[in-house]
Amino acid sequence: MAATASPAAGGMDGEPRTSPKSVKFLFGGLAGLSAGLLRQATYTTTRLGIYTVLFERLTGADGTPPGFLLKALIGMTAGATGAFVGTPAEVALIRMTADGRLPADQRRGYKNVFNALIRITQEEGVPTLWRGCIPTMARGGVVNAAQLASYSQSKQFLLDSGYFSDNILCHFCASMISGLVTTAASMPVDIAKTRIQNMRMIDGKPEYKNGLDVLFKVVRYEGFFSLWKGFTPYYARLGPHTVLTFIFLEQMNKAYKRLFLSG
Repeated sequence: MAATASPAAGGMDGEPRTSPKSVKFLFGGLAGLSAGLLRQATYTTTRLGIYTVLFERLTGADGTPPGFLLKALIGMTAGATGAFVGTPAEVALIRMTADGRLPADQRRGYKNVFNALIRITQEEGVPTLWRGCIPTMARGGVVNAAQLASYSQSKQFLLDSGYFSDNILCHFCASMISGLVTTAASMPVDIAKTRIQNMRMIDGKPEYKNGLDVLFKVVRYEGFFSLWKGFTPYYARLGPHTVLTFIFLEQMNKAYKRLFLSG
């Protein structure tokens, strides 16, 4: 009996087919890559640099680290400043990754992050690059107050326990704790920030008034715990990111002190 080609296995010519959904998934994930890289280059370097400098400045002469509340305040300052610097790349990132979900006639079609920034400036004006800046800075303050302060506090607790020394294992454990705290603290403000930056005008009026309006509508129409919808995958993303961030930061700080400050 002659074999017949299965429609699921390929086309009429026997060649394998890739479904449109698969293509969209594969290439849609790369749509905001350049914007994501620029965001990390602006936001992350600014916040970590400011936190490290302020933390060292406020450490006592005898090596006593700042208290937890002061750590949180330092983290909030660093995060809000970094968020302001990184907002243009954040706006481009959100628009580029959301573009594939829009109807064809509404897609913006940005080629890369620089094309997005130039077109946004030309078509909508410079202030649009900082649309949603306030909730972005609020998120940056909350995230970094939680992330940086909880990391420093967790690391200090682990070292004081006597079971850990200042090595990669200690940094890993402190980072995982920090990622858990940060996920819980940041998801509500992250929802507000993302929806404001991606909102459209409806009958000449913005979809949301401000970040509080977003949170109110989410709680009202979707339920209180919708603010933490997707907690597990969010933590699965943020946990490794936090671990790698702090491990690399600790190693670079040690290398800097050894190479430039030891003499």
